[in-house]
Amino acid sequence: MTSIITNNAAMAALSTLRDVNNNLQTTQNAVSSGLRISKASDNAAYWSIATTMKSDDSALGAVSDALGLGAAKVDTASTAVTSAIDIVQSIKDKLVTAQEGAVDKSDVQEEISQLQQQLESVAQSASFSGQNWVVASAGATASVVSSFVRSATGGVSVQSSSYNFTAGATGNVLFGSDSVGTIDTASGILGTEQTIGGTDYSVYSLNIVGMTSGDIGKALSMVEQSLQAMTSLGSQLGSLSSRIDLQTSFASSLSDSIESGVGKLVDADMETESSKLSALQTQQQLAVQSLSIANSSTQSLLSLFR
Repeated sequence: MTSIITNNAAMAALSTLRDVNNNLQTTQNAVSSGLRISKASDNAAYWSIATTMKSDDSALGAVSDALGLGAAKVDTASTAVTSAIDIVQSIKDKLVTAQEGAVDKSDVQEEISQLQQQLESVAQSASFSGQNWVVASAGATASVVSSFVRSATGGVSVQSSSYNFTAGATGNVLFGSDSVGTIDTASGILGTEQTIGGTDYSVYSLNIVGMTSGDIGKALSMVEQSLQAMTSLGSQLGSLSSRIDLQTSFASSLSDSIESGVGKLVDADMETESSKLSALQTQQQLAVQSLSIANSSTQSLLSLFR
């Protein structure tokens, strides 16, 4: 039966065209954005996981930046310690020279004094972003951000590595400082004094004028102890720098893994979407043609009434 009120064929064709258009729009969105899941309505579970992991990846980027800042602080301190070792080695050489009886100790002391002033200059200059890791007060603590952690229960936290300062002769600073950060040249590896020939001296305050050969020998021993302490400090800083480098590398690899995992959840397969797009465009054309045929069928009724 043919009806001019209800056109079932046109209704079926229209329904098919509507479905094809909806699928075509979804595929076009995937092709244009590159995402299979771009909003919660596409897949609520995957969208939620991807959003959370993207947030964590962003936090890892901030951790990497903080690690870079920490690495710069440690590298600055390490450079200062290396320079100080070279200077103290020169002082040691001068003391060896001064043990020769024919050498004018005043001339040698003039050279040592210049080196001592350079030690203070090196220590004061080793500051990065307002922090100096070779001039610090005893008991002070510095920290370096090391990682961002999400627990199994969903809680998040930022982990850091602490570095505690000690200002003795075998400590881990070249010089100590007071409560307001002013350098204290009477403490630290280079400032802590020992008694030599009845007078207290440190590497920084050493004055060999008037010293006997035996006293110079004791001064030489004191300088050697300072060199050993600075070598140990250099090793500590090197180990910390190595750890920061490892953590930076891990953070970068972890970020890549997260990005890859998120991509597997939400990225569109462009080859598949391209094939679907071509097929849906063909289906759309056929559906439009089918609807046109269904709508024109009622026109044939006119011939019955002519």
